[in-house]
Formats: sequence, structure tokens, C-alpha cells
Amino acid sequence: MARYTGPKQKLARRYREPIFGPSKALERKGYPPGQHGKNKRGKLSNFGVQLLEKQKAKFIYGILERQFRRIFAKAARMKGSTGDNLIKLLEARLDNTVYRLGFATTRRGARQLVGHKHIVVNGRVINIPSYQLKAGDVVEVRESDKSLQTVTEALSASRAKNYSWLELNKQELKGKFLHFPERADVPENIQERLIVELYSR
Repeated sequence: MARYTGPKQKLARRYREPIFGPSKALERKGYPPGQHGKNKRGKLSNFGVQLLEKQKAKFIYGILERQFRRIFAKAARMKGSTGDNLIKLLEARLDNTVYRLGFATTRRGARQLVGHKHIVVNGRVINIPSYQLKAGDVVEVRESDKSLQTVTEALSASRAKNYSWLELNKQELKGKFLHFPERADVPENIQERLIVELYSR
């Protein structure tokens, strides 16, 4: 499946946020990339601001345009706020949950774990990163892969955090998706209202 493979630090500098994790580039160069990055740029239009926010969300979750549009359409059909529903659906992706549980240090690494069949959901191997989890689903590292160095190193790293919608058993390398998260509990700096406005044009 297609995915973004370009320079990550340029994107971090463009959005002025470490969207792919800690970025030394932001510390060294606190301005946008390109030869005119240091100069004052023209003010963005409303459309430009909305588009940048949508692009940022796509890069954070590692999703391309067509798939992002499908997720947005599904969020719009659900009851409640479309913006909140969008974040809930993005967080319920299998690759994102593997990352949140701490089995991988990045979403890209989590996507690779899923794609290489190292992850089991409810006792069944799932190799689709976009697989949508439901409340009560159990996500774990495949029994034969529990000694994988990348997984053990990721779990031992201090970045692993506790999230209210997930339950983690570090000893068994197993986690449970308890429920869809509330928007206030999701730490990503995304203004989903701007994305809704963009697609409502």
C-alpha cells in the first residue's frame, strides 16, 4: 500500500511541530524549510489554513488522501460531532493502537509490525494497518514474535504512556481497546474543526 516516504524533518519544520516524534531539526531551525523559510511569508487564506491542518492530520496518522476522505465520510455519517468522530476513527485504527500500546516507537513502525503479521486481534492474525477496532477487542503480539527486539525495546522505552481507552498488560504483550476515546483525551494537536470546514466547502 502506498505511504509517504519523503523527508520527515521538512514536514516537521513546515508545520512547526514534531509530528513524527522528537525532532532535532526543529531545535536547530525553528523556521519553515526552503530558501525563503527565514523570510516573512504571506498570510494564508482560510482555505490554506484548513488545508494545512488536514495535511498535518494525514501525516500524523500516516494516511493518504483517498483513505482519509473515506474515514471522514464515515465520521460524517455517525451520530455526534463529525470532528470528534474523525479523531475517534483515526485512533481506532490497528496501527495507531499498536503504537499507543507501546509495541512500536512510531506509527510507521507499528504499521510495519501489523503488515508483517506480528500482531493478533482476538486470536486472529490481522495484517491490515487500517483495521478498525471495536470496544472489547484484544490486541497482542503474536506468540512466536514476543521476543522481537524491536517490541521489547519499544516497551522498555519511557515513551509508553497510559491512555484511558486502552488497557495494557506488559508481561503478556497484550492490550485491550476498551472504548472510543474522548477528544479531550487524545494528545494530538489537531484542529479537527478546520478539517470539517474544508470538506464542507
